[in-house]
Formats: sequence, structure tokens, C-alpha cells
Amino acid sequence: MTATGALAPLREARFAWFYSARVVSTAGSAMAPVALAFAVLAITDSATALGLVLAARTVPMILFLLVGGVVSDRFSRTAVIRVANLLSGATQAVAALLVITGAANLWVLVALEAVNGTVAAFTLPALQSIVPQLVRREQLQRANALLSFSRSGLTIIGPTVAALLVASVGAGWALAADALSWLVATVLIGRVTLPPMPRRSKTNTLHELHDGWVVFTGNTWLWVVVAGFAVMNGIHAGAWVTLGPTIAVHTFGAQGWGLVLSAESVGLLAMTVVMLRVQLRRPLLSGVVGMFCCVGPLTVLGTAPHVVPLMIAAFVAGAGTEVFSLGWNVTMQENIDGSLLSRASSYDALGSFVAIPVGQLLFGPLGEAFGARPVIIASAAVYALTVLLVLSSRSVRDMRRAVEPANPQTVVDVDTVVPGARRTGARATGGSSARGESEPPCGARSRAGFAIRRRR
Repeated sequence: MTATGALAPLREARFAWFYSARVVSTAGSAMAPVALAFAVLAITDSATALGLVLAARTVPMILFLLVGGVVSDRFSRTAVIRVANLLSGATQAVAALLVITGAANLWVLVALEAVNGTVAAFTLPALQSIVPQLVRREQLQRANALLSFSRSGLTIIGPTVAALLVASVGAGWALAADALSWLVATVLIGRVTLPPMPRRSKTNTLHELHDGWVVFTGNTWLWVVVAGFAVMNGIHAGAWVTLGPTIAVHTFGAQGWGLVLSAESVGLLAMTVVMLRVQLRRPLLSGVVGMFCCVGPLTVLGTAPHVVPLMIAAFVAGAGTEVFSLGWNVTMQENIDGSLLSRASSYDALGSFVAIPVGQLLFGPLGEAFGARPVIIASAAVYALTVLLVLSSRSVRDMRRAVEPANPQTVVDVDTVVPGARRTGARATGGSSARGESEPPCGARSRAGFAIRRRR
């Protein structure tokens, strides 16, 4: 595949404007997680308090996700994103002002993160479902890879810059940059024009939620992965996001932690370049296998918390995460009907995120009671077991591309990883099934990508 072929989705004007908006917002928000974490630790010096702030964002996001999915399927997705961007920018601006002036306290940050999480509940389903409206289906992998490429490239330096700002002038300025990025992105997304949403017979919200539930439970591969990510995201939120900075503060410092997070972004970026040129025939299976890579950073953090080994492990984890992120996006966008995609995505995100506040609230006290490093080591073992359980589902192993990839000569299969898989994967609408198994659906997983790793 040539560079021109890799950039083909940018020839679509609507995708180009959307892509520009995402680049700008990512450039600012790449610094926000590090800035917020160390702002809270500067005020409280408590992992439990940090977990509380993180959970304050996650809980309302979970509570309103299903409503966000209905809204994103009912109204213009660009309008939903614009309003959400404005509100996100406002919350970050207030947080930045309070941190810069020294007026911030724990409960104010908790309240602001709660508002931010509510807004995110409407943003996530819209972002997941808008891409198929912007490019042709055979270009979906390239379009998603381009979005990942810009996100990964910008977040390589973001955590490091945020850590430097924390050490020099304080966390507030990183939050201020994030606020500005949301506002600029709002202007850019306003240039994206979409055809009107298909007219639907008048119905109530509960009926629309039921339609989304039918799609979610009717596809075994969907709810199996969601159930697995409920566990994996809970572990990541607690062991990595909450306990990780506390270990960093007492060992290699905030700047070292920023380098580790940047190494993960380099891994994401490197794999994105590969995915721009190599088309996956089984994106879902490849992605789930890639999640094994995320066991490495937890293992190193728990056994030998030093910057260089952690950077190496984080790089590999970033590469594996990118394969999953891309594979999940493509699988969802190809196999779920566009008029139901936001609702299906909201159930996806709800199931995946439901354990995140549990991890954020639980791992702080667990670390204080039993020691952070033993808790992280145990978490790595549970994480690996969860990936194996997801792979045990035949519907996950069998899922293939619903359409022929844009560049067949660069297609990669994964029969060498899991031999003997059979082709499945018809496009799912209403109550139809794209699953390869006949057992009744049950259970509940996340937005495209390792959700908690990607702030948005």
C-alpha cells in the first residue's frame, strides 16, 4: 500500500474536517490525565482520593451512557459532539482556573469530573458511530487507523509535557490547554455536514433502548468481549491508573511516569503505521490476542518498578492495544447497522466501564492494606486469565471482515495464531445475529479501544 492509499480517507471532505477536530482536541487532552492525577495528589497525597476523583467522572458516564446512545441515534451526531465539546471545554477551563489560582480542593474536582463524565456519556456513542457516515465501508480500517495515528503521535509527547509542566509551573496550565482544544475542536466539527438521520416511527426512549439491547445480546462476539473488558478495564483503572502514579511518586517520579505513558503512545503509533498498510482479515481475533501485551506493564510495575523496563513493556502494550482498538472499531462499524450503532456502542461502553469505578475506588484501599506491588502482581494474573476466557469463545475466533478490505494484497490472517476458525459475520440489524454460536446470549464490554487507556 502506498502512502497515498493510506491517506485515502482524507480525500473525503467530511472525514478531513472530523479528523482535524479530533487532532486538535487530542493535542490538548493528552496532557489532562497526568495533570489531573498529580493535581489531586498534590492536594491530598492519597491514592484513595485520586481514585475518588477518577470514579467521579466514570460513575455518571456509566449512568448516562444508554441515554447518550439513544440521543446519538436520534439526532445529528455532529450536533451531539459539538454540544459535548463545548461543555467539556467549560469544565476543564474551570478546573484549570481553580488549580492555577490554588483554589481547587478535592470536592470541587470531584464535582467537575462528574460533569465531565456526564458529557462523555453522550460523546462516546456519537464518536463510535459517526465514522461509517464519513467514509466508504472498505476504507473503515484506514480511517480508524488515521485517527489512531494522530492520537498516538500527539500523546507521545503529551504526558511528558504535562509532567514537565507539573514540575515547573503546575498542573493547571495543562488543563487550560485541554480546555482550549475542546473549543477549537467545536468550531472544526461544525464544518462536518451529514445527511439527515433516517426518519423513524415515533417511539419512546425505552423502546429504542430495547432495540439496542436486542442487537447487543444477539451478537455473541459482542457481549463476550464486553464482559471480558469489564474485568480488564476495572483492573487497568485500579492497578495502573490509580496505583501506578502512587508507585511512581515514591520511586522514579512524575517525569518518569510521563516517560512510561509516552512509551505506550509510541507503541500505539508504531502499530498504527503497520495497520495503515496491513489489512486484518480477522480484526477482532487479532485485537483480543493483542491484549495479552497489557499484562507486561502490570507485571513489571509490580515486580521491578524502574523506568526503562516499564517503558519497554508499555511500548509493547501500546502496540497490542492499538491492534485491539482498530479491530474493535472495524468489527462494530461493519457488523452493526448504522441506525443502531450508537445504542449498541452505548451498551458496549456501559458493560466495559461498569467495573472501572469499582477498580478506582477499591484498589486504593487494597494497595494501602496489602501493598501496591502485591496487588498489581495479582491483577496481572487475573488480566491474563480474562483474555484467555474471551478467546475461548468460538464467535470471537471466527469473526471475519464483513466486506473485502480495500487492499487485498496486504491482508493478514491469524490462522497461525488460532487455527481451524470458520468464517462468520453477517451484518447485524434489529434482532438478527452475526454470531457463530447458538448458545443464548448473556453478560455484558467497551468502546473501541482499551477504554480507560483512552480518555476520549
